[in-house]
Parts: sequence; C-alpha cells; structure tokens
Amino acid sequence: MGKSRPSNRSKGNRRDKERSILNGTQAPRSKIRKSQVVLDPTALLAQATALLQTGQPDAALPIAQRALALLQPESSNPTQLSLPALTLLGEIYLELGDSASAANTFLQAVALDPYGQVPESEGGGVEKFLWLAQLCEEGGEESIRWFEKGTEVLERDIAELEAQTAIETPEEHRQMLMEEKRRKLAAALCGMVEVWMTDLSLSPAAETACTALITRALTASSTAPTLQTHASLLLSQCDLPEARSVLSQSLSLWQDLSAAHSDIPDFPTRISLSRLLMEAGMEDHAMGILEGLVAEEDGSVEAWYLGGWCASLMAGLGRLSEEPDAEANQDPMDESTSVKDNVKEDEVPKTDEERNALLITSREWLRNSLRLYEMQEYEDDRLRDHAVEVVEQLDGILGDAGDDEVALEGEEWEEDSDDDGEGNSEDGDVESHKTGQRGDLEMNGT
Repeated sequence: MGKSRPSNRSKGNRRDKERSILNGTQAPRSKIRKSQVVLDPTALLAQATALLQTGQPDAALPIAQRALALLQPESSNPTQLSLPALTLLGEIYLELGDSASAANTFLQAVALDPYGQVPESEGGGVEKFLWLAQLCEEGGEESIRWFEKGTEVLERDIAELEAQTAIETPEEHRQMLMEEKRRKLAAALCGMVEVWMTDLSLSPAAETACTALITRALTASSTAPTLQTHASLLLSQCDLPEARSVLSQSLSLWQDLSAAHSDIPDFPTRISLSRLLMEAGMEDHAMGILEGLVAEEDGSVEAWYLGGWCASLMAGLGRLSEEPDAEANQDPMDESTSVKDNVKEDEVPKTDEERNALLITSREWLRNSLRLYEMQEYEDDRLRDHAVEVVEQLDGILGDAGDDEVALEGEEWEEDSDDDGEGNSEDGDVESHKTGQRGDLEMNGT
C-alpha cells in the first residue's frame, strides 16, 4: 500500500514556517558541499549488502559499482582491496539473472585470490570457485576443476580450524565454523556427483567417481541434501531398497521441525526431493512435501505439476511418459527424466472412491500448473506437453468436467475441514490444493 497523500496545505504558510526556526523541531538545513561528502567504500558495501538482502539488487548494483571504483581507482592495476566489492557484485549480478557478468566478476576475484587464501572477511575464500563451477559454460570437466579448487580451500580451512586451540578461537565458535565449512564441503562434493551423473555420465569413470565423491560428502556432513544426492545415485544404480532407506533417513532429519527451522531444505531442494520420492515409489511422502510447497508458494508451476503427476501415480495410472520414444532417449543417470514405474512402497489397494478422488486431484493440480504456466510465460515445453497429455487422459476417464465442477467437488471433500475450500492464490484462479483433508484420503508427509 502506498503512502497516504498529504493534506493540501497552503504553500505560502508552509514556506513561512520553514523560514522560522521557532515553528519547527528541526535545526535549519545547510547545504552540503561536495568536499564535505565522505566517500567510504566500506559504508557503501554495507548499504549495497543490505539492499541485496532485502531483495533490491537493482538498487544495490550502482552502489556496489561505486564502492569498487573507490577501491580500485585504476582498473588496469587491481589489488586485493577490491575483493569485497567484486564478491558482492558477483552475487548482485546473479540475483539480476546476469550470469555472464557474474562469472566475469568472479574470475576477476580469482585472479586476485587464486588459492582462496584471503580471509572471507576481506572478500576472499571459497565462494567464487563454487559459483564458477556452476556458471562456467563448458560444464563437465571444467565444472569439476572449479569444484576441486573449492574443495581444496574448504579442506584446508577445516584442517586449520581443527588445529586451533581454545585460546586462539573459543570452542563453541570454532565448532560452529567447522560445521559450516563441512556443510559447504559436502555440498561441493555433491555438486561434483551431479556433474558426473549428467555432463560426464557416459564416461567409464563416472560410477567410480560418484561413489568416491558421495563417500567423502557423507563423511564431511550427512545433511538432508547430502543424503538426497546419495539416494539419487542409488536410484541411478537401480538399488531401490537402499535408495528408499536413504530417502527415509533424509526425511527424518527435518520433516518434524517447525516451518521456520534453519535445517529445513530450501524450496528447490524439496522440489528435487519430491521427484526422487516419486521415482522410488514413495508417492505418499512426495505428495505431503508438495502440499507443503504449494502452501508456502502457490505460484510454483513445477510444484503444482509434480503434485498432479504424483496424484495420478497414486491412483495407479503408472508411468505417463511424455513421449512414446522418451524411454529410449533417456539418460539413465538424469534425475529429471528417469522417473520409473516402480513398485510402490507398502502399497495398499485403493477403493474406487479413493482412486476417483486422486484422479480428480491430479487433474485439478495439473490445470493449476497450466494456468500458472500461461500467466508466468513459463519456459518448459516438455513440462507443459506432459501436463496437457495427462489432463487429456484424465478427461477421458473422468469426463470433461469444467473448472466449476472440479472446484465444487473439492469443496465437498473438505466439508469436515475448518477451511472454506478456496485456494490462496492472489489471482484467485488457483484451485484448492489441500488434498490431505479430503474425506478418507490421507496423505503422509510434512
């Protein structure tokens, strides 16, 4: 909501009051000369950081650029003093979606700190290597090279922290720093696993490299995302029982925590987890996570799409392939295309009523996904085509019910709930998604 419009006061009276110190509570204004302005790059960087953290990268960019100009007056002769500004600028460019400028900025930082020996407090450290591993256009071996530089820095930092005494660093602070470094190390090693499973999946060394890397990652930090990567690897190796066990272990680390807890994986990680759970035949758990995701962010095309697909699998439709020839063209180590028609975990036969409810839920979620797809001009033709294909199949089973009929059916299922059956989208077009409250249909999950 904008600020209230001020009352229409007389300009003459206002000018008279401004001329009189007695009619105001502030000291008279004085003009500030240019010579009086203190150009402090540290203050500018703090201001730019605050703007970035509050979702204002556009406003942060010119301020960070000004700080860099002050720290690096001669662009042809950069020094390590410019590292804090370069690191911040790289992050700002990322928020703005300018990957090329971000990569170029991080490369400038690497030139000034090639081994990550400058302290993070001075703009050095590991982050630039890890970002370049994800941003480099070549991918594959080039990504691995940047990840390896990052892991070398992290392992060195961890070793130094382990060697420190309580006199040098208080024990509680030292343990906190080591845990943070170990988590970053595990994430970097998992990033390498993902590169081997995608860009380098055809290499004869892929499986051996993945196994060695995931072992190192689990040793460093057995967090939920690390276990998730391990499960993805196990699924690619067709070890379904062990993959399910690891996924259950990953879920147990956070699914009972409060929504604001820092150990809950971020939104993209939980999206990826729902895919893995579907692939492992653990659709009940996947649907519970997806319900939480759309409650958290009801504008996610992918969350609605996956929920619709998941409900169709729960209804027993099996794998609904995007294309007749898709299976033959799939990379077996690519998580995004390898969801299989697995035997479901502890499957209990569903009644006709339960199955019909799931089919309607599936169509409802997929229609919501397609609405948002058009509204947001989303760019994923494969997702859209698959959603349309499944909706057409569901129309063939359920009949071509209109949106109003589907919404009414949803309200009937929620008659025992305290909710009013309406979605919480700002545009009002997204239908109810709380399938966990519908009659006898129960969804397990978060």
